[in-house]
Amino acid sequence: MPGMNPNKINLSNSLIVELFRHALFVSGLFRLTVIAVVLMLVLVLTRRILQFNLSPEGMNEPRARTYLRWGFGAVWLIDGILQFQVSMPLGLANNVVAPLTTNTPSWLHSLMEHGIFIWNSHPINLAVGTAWLQVGIGLAILVSNGITGRIAGLVSAGWASLVWLIGNGAGGIFVTGASFLFGWPGATFFYAIAGVWLFLKPETFRRWFSLVTLRIIAGIVALGAVLQLLPSTEFWHGGNTNALTAMTSFMTKIAQPHWVAWLSRSTGVIAGSIGGGFNVIVVLWMVVCAGGLWFAAKKRWRWPIWTFVAGCLFFWLTAQDTSLFGGVSTDFNSLLPLAVLAWCASPSLRDAPVLVHRIPRELTASTGAVVATFAAAMIVYSTALIATSSLASAETTLYQAQNGAASATTTKAANFTLTDQFNKTYSLGEHRGYVTLLTFLDPRCYTDCPLLAQQLKSLRADLPATTKLDIVAVAADPYHEQLSDLRHFIAVRGLSHVSNFYFVTGQLSAVRKVWASYGIGVTMTKSDVMSIHSDYMFIINAKNQVRWVIPDDPIASSSGSASAVSELRVLLADEGVH
Repeated sequence: MPGMNPNKINLSNSLIVELFRHALFVSGLFRLTVIAVVLMLVLVLTRRILQFNLSPEGMNEPRARTYLRWGFGAVWLIDGILQFQVSMPLGLANNVVAPLTTNTPSWLHSLMEHGIFIWNSHPINLAVGTAWLQVGIGLAILVSNGITGRIAGLVSAGWASLVWLIGNGAGGIFVTGASFLFGWPGATFFYAIAGVWLFLKPETFRRWFSLVTLRIIAGIVALGAVLQLLPSTEFWHGGNTNALTAMTSFMTKIAQPHWVAWLSRSTGVIAGSIGGGFNVIVVLWMVVCAGGLWFAAKKRWRWPIWTFVAGCLFFWLTAQDTSLFGGVSTDFNSLLPLAVLAWCASPSLRDAPVLVHRIPRELTASTGAVVATFAAAMIVYSTALIATSSLASAETTLYQAQNGAASATTTKAANFTLTDQFNKTYSLGEHRGYVTLLTFLDPRCYTDCPLLAQQLKSLRADLPATTKLDIVAVAADPYHEQLSDLRHFIAVRGLSHVSNFYFVTGQLSAVRKVWASYGIGVTMTKSDVMSIHSDYMFIINAKNQVRWVIPDDPIASSSGSASAVSELRVLLADEGVH
């Protein structure tokens, strides 16, 4: 009923969970396995499977690069597994990305809103594609020291950059009050840096990785220290208004291991007790680390690395509360991957000899080839799924999450004869061979009915002009059922040019009879601005049978409207309307 449902969707909706799991582990797993088998056959026939990971440059891979592969391969793998959470299809765009649009520049805000629209229009396919893509990237980086791993590094850099910009709001770099402790400049920013280094040739990596990476990190930490000094970050406050105290208090309300919550909460309490003194300690740590990291590669210093890594891990546990809990967690947040990146860039690793493998190369090569083949299949399948889904019609997922499934029936439609907006008589089913889409609208409604009207417009625009479909709306307002009311609604809602659209009314007794015949409850008093009525649509076939009863409490978003239109098109197609 209009105004009665706030459009809050259960992120663990059982229907959507079942669809998501089927798409992940049945249809998705089958398709990527087929792709993997084809790739494996190609490798076997070309005998390239015998050369996997045995190239000279791979055999002499710098130890720092080996650890970087393992570190970020594991991070990508776990991030992908996090995407298997059942709340991802309905929760990622609205619960993770949407809050990050606040205070972003107009161009970035528009870009993020477009990304949210695309995700909400295709939540199942994009959630499946994202999950398998990130698992595939992680596995490919983990097992390959050669060209496969380099390609995976490039893919990871590209995907991380896209997620950083649209999914993370550019890591909050444009947001006032952003803090290094709370995720600035974004976890995926460091994923992208690691991906670029893994893509470059090993000799280039060996020459420049430590120096360039440590100086990039030093610059970021120095900027972070400046941000930490600003009053807008609220780290100078005492008590519960301290930024760290407030954040840890909020985060530890989420279900998580007791010791993690205790450590995070205790740190927040200490920060609130000391106030600005705690922030002085944080800023000093950052300034010292920034200076040490800048010179570490040249002077072969180790202390800046260990000081910085230890601090990152501490604040990852406390200020960021690990970021792994809450139901829609997508990654480790920024400080853990940053710690991995800094440690791998340590001068001690740069100068270390190639890692000695105790397992025979042939065994690791053949095993790695099989794993890499499946990883490549995941990347290929996911990329194709994401690309094709983004160009296809909206899924019915949001509609089903909000309304449940439509009900099939074969009952005889209740006939009626009323007056349309043209002051002409309209009788249900008067056009032979036409299917009828019947609904009920209040011409004074400003909540659900305009959204339903938008669905009708979009539906009709998607169908050929010659489609044999009547769209009929019965007035659902006992005090504003005059033709002037109907015509005003049609003009304001842009329904004038919708083909075969009839907004009908009549004597109140006759209209009430139609409401009753279709089970539409209408409640209103003279002082009410609009009525409260049931939101349903009915598909009536050319034989005057009600074939589908469609609950339609509309979602106030373009993606929600598109999802409902997709549902209507699917059901109409079942009656031969294409």
